Amino acid sequence: MFDPREFLRDLFDRAVEAADPMRSLAAFLPAERPAGRVLVVGAGKASARMAEAVEAAWGPCEGLVITRDGYARPCAGIEIVEAAHPVPDARGEAATGRMLAMLRGLGPEDFVLALISGGASSLLVAPAEGLTLDDKRAVNAALLASGAPIDQMNTVRKHLSRVKGGQLAAAAHPARMLALMLSDVPGDDPAMIGSGPTVGDATTPADALAILDRWRIAVPPAVRAALARPSGVVPPGDPRLARVQNVVFAAPAQSLAAAARRAAEAGVEVRLLGDALEGEAREVAAAQAAMALEVAAARREGDPPVLLLSGGELTVTRRGAGVGGPNAEFCLALAIALRQAPGIHAIACDTDGVDGAAEVAGALVGPDTLARAAALGVDPAAALAANDAHGFFGRIGDQVVSGPTLTNVNDFRAVLIGTL
Repeated sequence: MFDPREFLRDLFDRAVEAADPMRSLAAFLPAERPAGRVLVVGAGKASARMAEAVEAAWGPCEGLVITRDGYARPCAGIEIVEAAHPVPDARGEAATGRMLAMLRGLGPEDFVLALISGGASSLLVAPAEGLTLDDKRAVNAALLASGAPIDQMNTVRKHLSRVKGGQLAAAAHPARMLALMLSDVPGDDPAMIGSGPTVGDATTPADALAILDRWRIAVPPAVRAALARPSGVVPPGDPRLARVQNVVFAAPAQSLAAAARRAAEAGVEVRLLGDALEGEAREVAAAQAAMALEVAAARREGDPPVLLLSGGELTVTRRGAGVGGPNAEFCLALAIALRQAPGIHAIACDTDGVDGAAEVAGALVGPDTLARAAALGVDPAAALAANDAHGFFGRIGDQVVSGPTLTNVNDFRAVLIGTL
């Protein structure tokens, strides 16, 4: 018997599987391991899995990558360091310092392989002159609660760092560098993936200040003082980037395509809404609920089910004290807007297995979501007002807990109208 919840969870698993670096990274490595010294560095939620894929192809390598707690993988030569995410800690700072030291003194005959994925913005920690780790932690926490889009958050991070915005690549000059990236940003812009440590950037500290002002982000005085000075961000065309090649080897579109193929094979009509959606989670949910209700009203007996499929990165402006990432908040707002409409189910999860700061990938929604919540005395409107979507779905048993997925191509959302 067709179970919409199991079907949607299977689509999410297919999307995650398609982004596994062990399946796709090797094809983007040089055909043969470069001669001379080869150094592997990197950071991000998928970086340890990427390092594992490199050693599967090349054998043990020298290097260091920094990943999120719980995301380490066994490597023979590359050192794997775990650190805090999304708010950085001293482990990340110490490991970043060692990474920069490893890169200094390389020559033109040396080769650096950089492995960058989402999460690198928090895991690569090298505060700009005059800033402390506590300053960086305060900025990160404020940015995450502001509702600002990821590209603007990363612009601020770059100008407060000695490693982001092309500075990692500049540290390796004059060595040759290949940066392999797994995209978690709308539009797959290499300069925005992990705050672009290997990519030049044309923004300025004044741009970063304007972002803080636009989103009314309160930061320590030292941060504003740092942004009043020139930063170390490397501009495009800088000679130190001349021997750097940046390649995005996996992106959200591939994961959505894998899920779409699986749905089509099952006889479902797929409507792809895009892989780069941005905006407030609750607002996008309201729009997709309206679309789903319109599709449901137009369906006739015998019509195939319709799947609204989308990716990208939604945001949450923190208004309450609850714990709720953008995928869970999308699901909660969607359930409220659908008003228990029959035959509509949905899932929204982060492909890295962590929605916001919670160790939960996301949630599932069905026609009975609100009724089961009411039976348990759980108020959906109050939970949404408090940004406590994870608490809501935890209490009714509809969380999706995947554990570390070892990849990261951002949000996965699927709304199913009708059943097989």
